[in-house]
Amino acid sequence: MSRMQIVTPNAAQLTVERLYKDMERRIVASPPGLCPVDLQLSFLRLCHSQTCGKCVPCRVGLGQLQRLIESVLEGNARMSVIDLIRNTAEDIMNSADCAIGYEAARMVLNGLKGFEEEYIHHIKYGKCSVHITQSVPCVALCPAGVDIPGYVALVKDGRYADAVRLIRKDNPFPTACAFVCEKPCEARCRRNLLDSSVNIRGLKRMAVDNARADKVPVPRKAESTGKKVAVIGGGPGGLSAAYYLELMGHHAVVLEEKSKLGGMLRYGIPNYRFPRERLQEDIDAILSTGVEVKLNTKVGNGEGEIPFGKLREEYDAVYISIGAQTDKKIGIEGEDAQGVISAVEMLRRIGDDDMPDIKGKTVVIVGGGNVAMDCTRSALRMGAKKVCVAYRRRREDMTALPEEIEGAIAEGAELYDLRAPKKIEADEKGRVSALWAQPQIIGQIDDWGRAMVYAADLPPVRIPCDVVIVAVGQGIQTRHFEEEGIAVKRGTIAAMEDSEVRDMQGVFAGGDCVTGPATVIRAIAAGKVAAANIDEYLGYHHVIPCEVEIPPVNFDDKEPCGRIQMRETEASERKRNFLPYEQCMTKEEACREASRCLRCDKFGYVKLKGGKPAIW
Repeated sequence: MSRMQIVTPNAAQLTVERLYKDMERRIVASPPGLCPVDLQLSFLRLCHSQTCGKCVPCRVGLGQLQRLIESVLEGNARMSVIDLIRNTAEDIMNSADCAIGYEAARMVLNGLKGFEEEYIHHIKYGKCSVHITQSVPCVALCPAGVDIPGYVALVKDGRYADAVRLIRKDNPFPTACAFVCEKPCEARCRRNLLDSSVNIRGLKRMAVDNARADKVPVPRKAESTGKKVAVIGGGPGGLSAAYYLELMGHHAVVLEEKSKLGGMLRYGIPNYRFPRERLQEDIDAILSTGVEVKLNTKVGNGEGEIPFGKLREEYDAVYISIGAQTDKKIGIEGEDAQGVISAVEMLRRIGDDDMPDIKGKTVVIVGGGNVAMDCTRSALRMGAKKVCVAYRRRREDMTALPEEIEGAIAEGAELYDLRAPKKIEADEKGRVSALWAQPQIIGQIDDWGRAMVYAADLPPVRIPCDVVIVAVGQGIQTRHFEEEGIAVKRGTIAAMEDSEVRDMQGVFAGGDCVTGPATVIRAIAAGKVAAANIDEYLGYHHVIPCEVEIPPVNFDDKEPCGRIQMRETEASERKRNFLPYEQCMTKEEACREASRCLRCDKFGYVKLKGGKPAIW
């Protein structure tokens, strides 16, 4: 036997591994607003560099695709090149020996399918179809367009009240978003190129904890226009619209069906995530502008309800922002058994301090979203003996935030993934005794990148329980509006991009009732957009003032530095009550974290300050 040696990575291999890590970070930090054809060419070059060179499709075909796309970008191509690119990519897909060539060709075909008009514009005019600008990533990805680098710099300087003022220019719920925002702004943070994204939500929490929203004065109001706008729904979207309308000089009247304002912020998010007294801070600040509120007021044609037609007669414009607050059924046998509760009902009762009696019981939650996790962690806090989550897909396919899933498991919940609800078993008294679930098997990846599931060749599994909580989505109550002639499509109100309802002048709609259930920040953004467009409809063009001076940029070198996370109360302690478990940063931590911001509003991107705001 010949002598052998232990193979260890050499310097070249280790360097290549580091290059791959650098490339991963660069892809994560890829900003919005890039030319899709140029980006596709860059990925294709990377794929070509990975080929082993043994088969012609990879070695020759991918190189030929590169040259064809280069000719498009250089303005040397004719329209026939598009068909040549498509045919070449299809040939590579059909003949490549491995995934390197196959997937590279598939990527090119997907590009042609998704942005062929960009190819055509490059060929015809020698440039992109729109003016490509690399916007500030965090600002571009925030649905409300909040000046994030600005308030991060203010937090660093300890100017917390000014930070709240700057946030509130585009988002009148700074406290709510400091607690529960899903932080899309962090997804493409340029800091990922160095280490990891800035803890933007944590810094916002620092601002609102040191300068309460109800203590920070709102901007000065414009002169009254004499116009009145009815806002149907007192959730984050409706209140945001009312806030901006009042600042513009239009009188906003909010009609809320329930006895308290806040919508799903109050009736859908448990106290341990967002204390209701902190919600009231944002609401009080909004009401300080002069917004008029009518509680326990329902729009409809029933007794004691206000007809929609009457609102159109009495007001100059109407904004519909009713949210998604109705239950959705699974559609399985036994769903009407005693002990089956909808997630919406459970969280609404918790919001009203009417806790369901589940102490000492075994609870199964059906679903995998944030609402399901809220129900799971609430059930644990209400003293359930055992809490399980049954989800038909894998854990990595759950739509809930990863930290919510991890938190639920840390607090003692069990996760049964790949278990599709089949039927609910009841005892002789009609009470829930078990959930039957059909095991699933993983299949092909769908268009959204999630693995599809199919019933496995296994018998159904019986999960004994006393309570089943259904958290599979929410619906919108649109019947009354449809009866009034408002167009409804697939259960949502058909509104145009400017929020105006089709074929109904002066009526606007936004938020969940248009898009379906979405995040808090998207509802806020919808209210902001609607207010701006209602203002234009009424014949004005107001600009919301914000007289906050942003700190100048410092030129200190930005060395790699770890991200500071907010501390949490230990799982064994926090699961016993509904007290907030997330702790704010210290001033030292906030200053360190804010110092990590690269100030993309000044460096590397189109200048943000001094330009015209995106919405106003």
